[in-house]
Amino acid sequence: MAEVRWFAAAVASAVAVLVPSAVAPSAVMASAPVRPASVMSASAVSASATSVVRTRAGAVRGSVREGYRVFEGVPYAAPPVGALRWAPPRPAAPWRGVRDATRPASACAQPAGEVPGGSISEDCLYLNVTAPSDAAPGRPRPVIVWLHGGGFTSGAGNSYDAHRMAVRGDVVVVTVDYRLGALGFLGRAGLPGSGTFGLADQQAALRYVQRNIGAFGGDARNVTLAGESAGAYAVCAQLGSPSAAGLFQRAIMESGPCTGGPARPFAPYAVAPSAAEAAGAGLADAVGCARRADVLGCLRRVPVARLLAAQGADAQPEYGTALLPRDPAEAVASGRVARVPVLMGANHDEGTIWAAGIMAAGTAVSPANWPDVVREFVPDPDRAAEVVAMYPVHATDGGPVFGAVIGDADYACPALRTESLLAARQPVWRYEFADPDPPRPTPAPPPFPLGATHTTELPYLFDLGGRPRDMTEAQRRLADTMIGYWTRFARSGDPGGGGAPRWTRTRVQGLAPGRTGPVRPGGVHHCGLWATMP
Repeated sequence: MAEVRWFAAAVASAVAVLVPSAVAPSAVMASAPVRPASVMSASAVSASATSVVRTRAGAVRGSVREGYRVFEGVPYAAPPVGALRWAPPRPAAPWRGVRDATRPASACAQPAGEVPGGSISEDCLYLNVTAPSDAAPGRPRPVIVWLHGGGFTSGAGNSYDAHRMAVRGDVVVVTVDYRLGALGFLGRAGLPGSGTFGLADQQAALRYVQRNIGAFGGDARNVTLAGESAGAYAVCAQLGSPSAAGLFQRAIMESGPCTGGPARPFAPYAVAPSAAEAAGAGLADAVGCARRADVLGCLRRVPVARLLAAQGADAQPEYGTALLPRDPAEAVASGRVARVPVLMGANHDEGTIWAAGIMAAGTAVSPANWPDVVREFVPDPDRAAEVVAMYPVHATDGGPVFGAVIGDADYACPALRTESLLAARQPVWRYEFADPDPPRPTPAPPPFPLGATHTTELPYLFDLGGRPRDMTEAQRRLADTMIGYWTRFARSGDPGGGGAPRWTRTRVQGLAPGRTGPVRPGGVHHCGLWATMP
């Protein structure tokens, strides 16, 4: 499985690149009223329209748009450079005058992909705030803090234009950049914060929100922490982190089950100190620092580009640490997580984008070789025959069936398992996104229809890269419904109301154009089979 895990991680990285299809970040009250779609334009009122907000560190000048204000590149922590590389985040230094917040900051260091040309910037601990035009300290709005996905190695907060969510849902949305890859998750014995620097950055952003969001018109007492894929898994980690207690009141997790592990490598997971430290030692060796007297000092002098070239294709947080004492899977199973309301789910066809990538890389899937493929990609190779019997491949359906195996094993069933474990102790609202023909997540046509694959729910909530996707009228209605559900949950802990189809905690809510209502996904995804595997 080691070789398979590496390859899966590489494909996952490719998927993260494709997710927002040319996302170029600026190259990139249950019955509360929902605002009309007429205010959804992303165009600025005028090129010179600005708004100044005074934070504790200093004043920032953002942009005024039609119905909302945006503040980009707001520092929430000091640049983690020099001696602060692989150190817990420190407070941002105050400034005099008014700081420009009309352009996004650099994305955190990462290979080329979602960020065109990649990034070698370590000065990247910034956040972006999108608020309704009339949000003010005297009438604060609920706050949604969004953690981007990307396998903990890629992604940027400013990829996610949140103006539709902010305006239609009447909420303040904060998108966050946090350290990625080796710079965010280096494991090393005796290093304070080992394996959790990116998670510590997220907590620093949440503390910034507690101290400053009121100035932007947000309610620091009503914060929802939300994310997708690795961002959702980060929410899982924060639910189980003692140092995150009290920093948020609700949680939203999209396509990032808490019960992941190395046997299911297509989904995010955390690793033990031994694995994190082994990966860190491998990095030190790859950049020529392993035999130095001061290994950490040597690593801190290595250019970012060289670290990126030497780091693994994926990154995992380290548990058994002060910030993350337990594997999130164990924390959820034992109930040692924050008892806050949760909205979470997965997409119906999560795995098809990985299957398409693997097949494009040269792995054929046919009835003849299907048993061999299954043995390479399932959690328990000894039970490949059961999987083949449950998921037969015919002459023309190898791709979708392969995708179903990946998606069911790594996402759909672990998500349902996570939801059930959490629901035993706290309110949980469950969904499955199931648009069979959503806006395509890849620039090029895929080798077979991907359906509701990984990431395809995101354009319903955000304008990725600042550009709305082409949608049918039914899809636009679904987008409005989803934004209503998400933001009503953020407001009150209950997504119901607003004239939307009823959503009960006892059933999974299917989300598809013209078909929003209760579904029973466990049987479709053969969760009885996957529940008996590691």
